[in-house]
Amino acid sequence: MKLDLDKLTPVEIVEELDKYIIGQDKAKRSVAIALRNRMRRQKLPEELRDEVAPKNIIMIGPTGVGKTEIARRLSKLSGAPFIKVEATKYTEVGYVGRDVESMVRDLVSVSVSMVKSEMQEGVKEEAEKRAEEGLLDLLLPGVKKGASGDVVIAPANSERMDTREKFKNMLREGKLDDKLVEVNVTSSSFPSIEIFSGASFEEMGVNFGNLSNMFGGKKKKKKVTVKQAREILLDEEMDKLIDMDRVSEMALERAQNMGIIFLDELDKIASKDSKVGVDVSREGVQRDILPIVEGSKVNTRYGMIDTSHILFIAAGAFHISKPSDLIPELQG
Repeated sequence: MKLDLDKLTPVEIVEELDKYIIGQDKAKRSVAIALRNRMRRQKLPEELRDEVAPKNIIMIGPTGVGKTEIARRLSKLSGAPFIKVEATKYTEVGYVGRDVESMVRDLVSVSVSMVKSEMQEGVKEEAEKRAEEGLLDLLLPGVKKGASGDVVIAPANSERMDTREKFKNMLREGKLDDKLVEVNVTSSSFPSIEIFSGASFEEMGVNFGNLSNMFGGKKKKKKVTVKQAREILLDEEMDKLIDMDRVSEMALERAQNMGIIFLDELDKIASKDSKVGVDVSREGVQRDILPIVEGSKVNTRYGMIDTSHILFIAAGAFHISKPSDLIPELQG
């Protein structure tokens, strides 16, 4: 449930979190204040917004006390893009594995999905009408349409139009759901591409949309039921009605200003007194994470994103290591 956060105080945000999580009052209060400060920042003049940086949070506690749930509920209350990642899944630059910038790209992908879903809701009614007309064209081939897309009604076609209306009613009642029709579906097959470097597609400047235009995008006929065809046509019509450039622009802005990244198991990459072996790699991951947390530009398939105002919530049990084992810059 998304709330109007402009009217909520930190105390009221904590009360909302109390409905789902028992205890952990200090953690709830910290995240509530952080969320409220983000709302206040949005109201500042444009020239002052960049001066206000978020206060990132480290939660300490054993597994199961509600660290992740607090962050997840916070994102749902605010309608903010949210991802949970594990610090142990990343490796420092030069090692085989995921680079830390991928967490930011994942956040942008979540944001794009959110914005796209919201826009799809706005055009769903129109898309459903178009999909229904498309289904009728598949069921009753031969009825001509004018330049505007409307069915041309001619005296000789009056009987055919009556049939179309009957089929439309049957379609709405679900009586034709099991009937087979032939639809054109877009093939998404890509050729095999070998990558010998550790860089990701985004780092190399490869755009998946361009790849689909080069190698995919071919139409092929496929027999499906009317029920399945409705979903295929509905998705196609919604994609036609949505401006993806606008979706990307809004998604980047939302991820940049409202995004929340929950970095779990931070204690597992904390370096102990020993500075040999795997600990060197652990410290390297911390040093790679640091510029992202402090604020840097990351290239994604949707454009550049500044991480300066993304809220990072780190968590860990810290049974063996201590927060002081983290590099000083990351401790804050």
